[in-house]
Amino acid sequence: MNEPVEQTIVKSPVMRWSLIALGCFSLSLGILGIFLPLLPTTIFLIIAAACFVRSSASMYDWLHQHPQFGVYLAAYAKGQGMPRRAKAITIGLLWLSLATSAYIMATPWLNWVLLTVGACVTVYLLRLPTMMVPPNEPKP
Repeated sequence: MNEPVEQTIVKSPVMRWSLIALGCFSLSLGILGIFLPLLPTTIFLIIAAACFVRSSASMYDWLHQHPQFGVYLAAYAKGQGMPRRAKAITIGLLWLSLATSAYIMATPWLNWVLLTVGACVTVYLLRLPTMMVPPNEPKP
């Protein structure tokens, strides 16, 4: 399904378990995104894969070989990108969380950092190819 990826597991047990925990959390959000219309799936699966590639070869392999989740990751890896709906929700949630953070922190220089990060991530997501999802298939 996917080409093999070189996996370099981190040596620090604390970092390894932190990455596994973050990967499991992201995977959980990705699973919820399959059922909840406002939560994107693809981006959380990509984050989970990125965490697992550095922390657990078995979890990384399981995720990529999974009949449902592997499809999302394979589409991204093949350059098919993300569905339009997933892009829109991801960008919306990104700016909502950045605006909330800027309001809470109210530090001018930090707000500029948040604005810059948000703009860069938005440009990246908009430049990704838009994957067409047939109407009878679940959303990635």
